[in-house]
Amino acid sequence: MAKTSPVEFIKQVQTETRKIAWPTRRETIMTGVMVMIMTTLLGSFFLGIDSIFDMIVNALLRLAQ
Repeated sequence: MAKTSPVEFIKQVQTETRKIAWPTRRETIMTGVMVMIMTTLLGSFFLGIDSIFDMIVNALLRLAQ
């Protein structure tokens, strides 16, 4: 494996950085909004599932008493 000097490494990093397709401001905002919506939906879903299981477990525990 060939060794690369620090200066050459920095040049390679700069070259690769120029190839990146950076998202626009609009794309970034839309992605952020979608993440917030999906997080809220999934949080609500798992809250509902957890509540159902909680009721089932409590009902079973009441039967055992």
